[in-house]
Amino acid sequence: MLIYPAIDVIDGRCVRLSQGRFDEATYYDVPLAETLASYWEAGAKWAHLVDLDGAKAGAPRQHELLGRLANDAEINVQVAGGIRMRDDIAKLLTAGAARVVVGSRAVDAPNEVREWLEEFGPEKITLAFDIRMVDGSPLAATRGWKDTSNKTLFDLLDEFPPGMLRHILITNIHRDGELNGPDVSLYKAVLSARPDLALQASGGVRDVNDVIALATAGAAGAIIGRALYEKKIDLGEAINAGA
Repeated sequence: MLIYPAIDVIDGRCVRLSQGRFDEATYYDVPLAETLASYWEAGAKWAHLVDLDGAKAGAPRQHELLGRLANDAEINVQVAGGIRMRDDIAKLLTAGAARVVVGSRAVDAPNEVREWLEEFGPEKITLAFDIRMVDGSPLAATRGWKDTSNKTLFDLLDEFPPGMLRHILITNIHRDGELNGPDVSLYKAVLSARPDLALQASGGVRDVNDVIALATAGAAGAIIGRALYEKKIDLGEAINAGA
């Protein structure tokens, strides 16, 4: 299992939110380019870079910055946040992103997203589904987690048959930034239904034991943010635990 150290960015600064709440942002005084370089030096092969301004606005706000960071970094960079147009994908891939993440559009316009997957290929796009549990049902949250769809995660995955889609990123938003453990049961259910998918687990990872639990469950990747910034987990140890 790969470890994706995460860098969430607001106005050019590294930040973490709690359950997607922009009014509860914690800023970290870390230089973005140097942080990416440190992840590479620690042994990470990928990093997850998020334009939170874009996620909130529903359109790119920092993609020039993120594209430049991705191009200059040795590490493979997966870029997310506000990517809702075909040209957003093309520009980021051209700028140097190794993979881009499409979220809300996969919920609202699956037909269009299927066309993007066919054009760019399943290795260049990750579909992100941010999940809010409502009466036991995993419903998709969209637009920076401000809205909740009436579609379940499994309904949405049915829109993208095996062979078309490879990479998915699933976040239980009740656990994001909370350091209260990942939703392993949800990830197991997804992989049981769709063993063809490479699942990136996001939200709640707090220690090496959580990394081991995700790897044992069959996750292909784990996204770790706050636990790294607050030094609750060592990146090198996490990489070794996931291997």
